[in-house]
Amino acid sequence: MTLANRRATVATLVVVGVAAAASAVYAGGGTGTTALPGLPVAGPVTAWGLPVARVLADVSAAATLGLLVAAACLAPVERERARLALSATGFHAVRLASLAATGWLLAVAALAVFTVSDLLATPAVEVLRGRATVSFLLDLVQGRALLVSASAAVVTAVVARFALEVRTVVPLAAVAVAGLAAPAFAGHAASSGDHQLAVSSLVLHSVAAAAWVGGLTALLLLRHRGTADRHRAVRRFSVLATWCLPLVVAAGALNATTRLQHPAELWNSTYGQLLTVKIAAVAVVVVLAAWHRRFSVPALADGRPGTFRRIAVVEVAVLAAASGLAVALSRTPPPTGDSGEETIAQTLLGFPMPGPLSAGRLLTQWLVEPLAVTVAVVAVGSYLAGWWRLRRRGVTWPVHRLVVWTAGWAVVVLVTGSGLARYAPVLFSAHMVVHMALSMLAPILLVLGAPVTLALRALRPTRASDWPGPREWLTAALHSRPAVLLSHPLVALAVYVGSLYGLYFTGLFELALRSHAAHLAMQAHFLTAGYLFFHALIGVDPGRRPAPYPLRMLLLFAAMALHAIFGLAIQQSTTVLAADWYTAIARPWGASPLQDQRLGGGIAWSFGELPTALVAIILLAQWWRADQREARRVDRAIDRAEADGEDHALAAYNRQLAAWAAGSRRTSQDATDEGASRR
Repeated sequence: MTLANRRATVATLVVVGVAAAASAVYAGGGTGTTALPGLPVAGPVTAWGLPVARVLADVSAAATLGLLVAAACLAPVERERARLALSATGFHAVRLASLAATGWLLAVAALAVFTVSDLLATPAVEVLRGRATVSFLLDLVQGRALLVSASAAVVTAVVARFALEVRTVVPLAAVAVAGLAAPAFAGHAASSGDHQLAVSSLVLHSVAAAAWVGGLTALLLLRHRGTADRHRAVRRFSVLATWCLPLVVAAGALNATTRLQHPAELWNSTYGQLLTVKIAAVAVVVVLAAWHRRFSVPALADGRPGTFRRIAVVEVAVLAAASGLAVALSRTPPPTGDSGEETIAQTLLGFPMPGPLSAGRLLTQWLVEPLAVTVAVVAVGSYLAGWWRLRRRGVTWPVHRLVVWTAGWAVVVLVTGSGLARYAPVLFSAHMVVHMALSMLAPILLVLGAPVTLALRALRPTRASDWPGPREWLTAALHSRPAVLLSHPLVALAVYVGSLYGLYFTGLFELALRSHAAHLAMQAHFLTAGYLFFHALIGVDPGRRPAPYPLRMLLLFAAMALHAIFGLAIQQSTTVLAADWYTAIARPWGASPLQDQRLGGGIAWSFGELPTALVAIILLAQWWRADQREARRVDRAIDRAEADGEDHALAAYNRQLAAWAAGSRRTSQDATDEGASRR
């Protein structure tokens, strides 16, 4: 594709997205500029500039993510010793990502100005003259979300300008994902009646859609070395699109259920009508994706790239239109039901205050976390795929590892989505049960599943050395500096125990209660910290050199003691943690916040005993088996040495000890005989 064609593709993407957003916003009445008597109005510049800026931000963010993914996965690399350096294609993708991130930053800046103008009903020109935008970015949730997006764009634009290795690109892609997902925590979803379900599903939907449209755009913009490289890149993108498609559809459908009270609202309300058009656009994209797989990809393998380019351009245009419709939906109020006036507790929690705690409510009043369910399904599904692949090769894999891996993720889904999730922000004791399960019970089960060992056995090495695959990426991650550092037993212990004191004895705990993003980060940290610590103790997956067993046992008891100290400190505290939060929600039943906090401290103190005992038993068993293996190894070495007529060092040492012992006995006997003769 020539430079002119690439520019035309980008222009098409932007124009179609802006046109779709403008048309949908106009149809939804989001551009009304007629002022009511006595009320100010922002003016037509803001009315039209706000959706346009949002489309530009979404499109440029998607392009940034897609180009970074393309540089890491859809382009060859150049191996330099143990490093994976970017090839010319990857280098080009990263530099384009830097340009896209710059556009993303400018679009977010314009979006912030237009948003303040819309909120204050003040023309955008006057907003630029004051300090309202700064206050908006620092003080309001919506502004902070845009600030996170702008920060991600700045970091990506600067670092991508100088990136030369794949290990730099991968963290940048994670930064782009964080910046892209941030606005989802402050839009319509955040004010939904069930904001956990709405926000998490919107995050999944937006990130998967951005990876899809961004990756396809990157394929059209990159200059591959030949047909073979282009075909390999397209096949890899097909795998990515196959993962993104169900996420986009399922998360979008789940999000729609939180906005619409009845299916009839799909055609009876403006919001529902726009949503119906977006569903139709996604259906068209699904058809085009199937057409790709059946016709254009084989044609590309035969050296005919024209078919792929034409269909890809149409698919990108439809996806851009769907992005524009998404922007219009964000400007269109969803239909409201007769839910009544929200209480302060319901506004803070995102759901009505639950009744008194009971076993029935814990089992029936679920609060599903889509992100946790998605990660669990992908993790268990991937594990099953690896297990099945080994079985087809005739390689056995212990069934108990599959069972404990599945059980570990079942624990994660249970504590993040059952009634415990509904009571955790209301009762400190319920929160502590979730914490202990995520940081102790689930990680032990996951570590015993040995997922890395399974992956290394199931994944085959790539045939082309300059196109690393999942096995090579996994190996590189295991040998990376962060992995080596975090897997050190002392570092793992510091992270595992330090998070206890750092979270609860600072303002981070209340932040996690008030912010859904911080809440998700807290849960992910619990699980990750526990996995790192218990992997350092009882993990069998490859990594850094394991610590000696006495040191592991010492670390286990140190962690147990520090856990007990933490629990006792919570029990004996006379100050309520996150007191403002518990005062605001004003739970009308049960024990007082201080009494419930002391119960939570007792749970933290006592919960760890059973998992610690289990780990100690596993550790002793591993220690015993290691000693047995070492003894057998030495015996085999001695046998081989004797068979070859050689003198093994250990055998010679043992004979020397035996000779010394025999000499000592003879000396003792001679002394005894001499004494007897004298008598």
